[in-house]
Amino acid sequence: MRLRRNGSYTLNGKSKGKPNGKKPAPEEKKLYLEPEYTKSRITDFEFKELVMLPREIDLNEWLASNTTTFFHHINLQYSTISEFCTGESCQTMAVCNTQYYWYDERGKKIKCTAPQYVDFVMSSVQKLVTDEDVFPTKYGKEFPNSFESLVKKICKYLFHVLAHIYSSHFKETLALELHGHLNTLYTHFILFIREFNLVDPKETTIMDDLTEVLCSSSGSSSNGNGNGSSNSTGAQNHVKER
Repeated sequence: MRLRRNGSYTLNGKSKGKPNGKKPAPEEKKLYLEPEYTKSRITDFEFKELVMLPREIDLNEWLASNTTTFFHHINLQYSTISEFCTGESCQTMAVCNTQYYWYDERGKKIKCTAPQYVDFVMSSVQKLVTDEDVFPTKYGKEFPNSFESLVKKICKYLFHVLAHIYSSHFKETLALELHGHLNTLYTHFILFIREFNLVDPKETTIMDDLTEVLCSSSGSSSNGNGNGSSNSTGAQNHVKER
C-alpha cells in the first residue's frame, strides 16, 4: 500500500567522541527533568502501539511516511525557538557536554553554530524527502537499496535537533507553553526509532535520563520489539566531539 506523504542527495556526518583532557565540569541542573514539566503532554495516546508496523503496510512505506512526518514536526518545533537560537547564543551545536560537527560532501569537518547545523540538517533532509528517487510516492516506484541507511542518518540528525532544543532552549519552550508538544514529539520519535533500531543507542545515551522519564510511562519496554535498551550509562561529563 502506498502511503501519501508531504513533500540525489547524501547526508554527510560522522560521530567521534573523545575527552578534551580538561577536568570535567560540574553538570548543571536539567530543567526539562523537573517532574512538573515531564508530566506535560498533549495526548495520553499509547505511542508504543502507534509506531508498530501495520500488517498491510510495506516496511519502507512505513519508515518513509513516519520519517517525513517527524521531519516536518521537528522542523516546526525548532522554528518556535529559532529566534533564540543564534550564532551568538549558540556558538556551537551543543547538547549538554557534547559538541556536534557537520561533515560536508567531501568529508571535511565543519565547526558551525547551532543554527547553521540545524540549517544543514533541515536543508539536507528536505532534499531527500522530496526526491522521488529516494522517497518515491508514485505507484510502482521502488525504494533505493540505500533507503534504510538514509533513514537512519536522517533520524540521527533529527535527534540532535530535538536534544539541542531540550539542552539549550527548554526555558524558551516553557515560556511559549510548548513543552507539552515537545515532550509528546520526543516520546513518539524515540519509541519509533527504537521500534525499528534506527539510531545506535550510543548516539542517544546523552538523553537517556529524559528518555527514561518520558518513555517509561508511554508503553516503552527495555525488552520490547524495538530492542529499546535503556543502556543508561549516563552522559559523560567531559566535552565530546561528534
